[in-house]
Amino acid sequence: MNTIAVVGAGISGLSIANYLEKHDMDYHIYERRAKTDLTGHGFLIPQEGIEYLSQIIDKATLFKQGNFLKKYIKYSHKGNIIAEKELNDVFVIARSSLIDILTHNIPSEKISYEKPVSLCPQGKLTYSDGTFIDSDIIIVSDGSKSRIRREVFKDENMRSVRENEVVNIIENKEIAACIEDNFMKFHHEDGGLAFGILKLSEDKILWYSQFDNEKYNINEECSVENLKEYLSEIFEDWHPLVSSIIKESSYENVHLWRVYELEQLNSFYKDNIVFVGDAAHPLIPFTSQGVTSALKDAFTLTQYLIEEENTTEAFRKYETERKPEIEVHIRNGRTLLHQFLCPLHQQTENIVPISYK
Repeated sequence: MNTIAVVGAGISGLSIANYLEKHDMDYHIYERRAKTDLTGHGFLIPQEGIEYLSQIIDKATLFKQGNFLKKYIKYSHKGNIIAEKELNDVFVIARSSLIDILTHNIPSEKISYEKPVSLCPQGKLTYSDGTFIDSDIIIVSDGSKSRIRREVFKDENMRSVRENEVVNIIENKEIAACIEDNFMKFHHEDGGLAFGILKLSEDKILWYSQFDNEKYNINEECSVENLKEYLSEIFEDWHPLVSSIIKESSYENVHLWRVYELEQLNSFYKDNIVFVGDAAHPLIPFTSQGVTSALKDAFTLTQYLIEEENTTEAFRKYETERKPEIEVHIRNGRTLLHQFLCPLHQQTENIVPISYK
């Protein structure tokens, strides 16, 4: 049996680990961050993603940690309803909650935290002290700015996207009580600025602000206090719900997301190295398909590793199956980005900020 090294214990790394665990395959996860490194980030998961999650975790446990959304409502920044659309089994959950659920099925001895690894010229993983890690297959799931992907595909071109996000979670029963189970998104009339609100539970709200980074520039070294002040100024004259969420939030775990994309997708594998999730195919946030795509990558790759004796053939079939769908999501994401940058009167009224294949 092949020994498998999984690089990264985010959603994609834990997803592939759960599938490998389910099929009694020999693996170990190497994560450079601390186990407690969880920021105020969350995910929308369409019905298809829930179906894949249900193969590796208990759905009842999942549903206790998040919330199903009834409809998408698009507002002007002052709160006038522009469009409404029913949603079919779209689920919202905090990143920390999903990480906890996916980690539950992984034996503790199969995850090493605060263990940064790198790829040496011989195509093997090494610790920072140069010690080799013995593995036949390397599954890379270290995120959109994957260090190993850049090492393998040295001529890749990764470019910044004309959008940044600030993502946070507020715990406030009073504000949560005012919000129904809908995906609410407020848009400035000039375009390039939006504020999304998603209810996680009776006392938690996931919120995010999207910025045209050519109009609004948030310094990466911006302090928590300065970020809160900046956001308060930008959203001061918006609907009172938006401004109250900004002001009442704690910014201890706020996440500033600088968005990048590959100019052109690389292959999803090379030699004994294979990429999954954002490490294979960074998706801009407008798609809301990051979790689902990672789960489908994990399922597909695992199935071919089981079926095929030849690892290269398993990798080839995995890429052949997954790449066309990813390219659809990339095109859809760029369309949604274009809509976001346009003035409100030029945007398509009923477009839902989720990419479907």
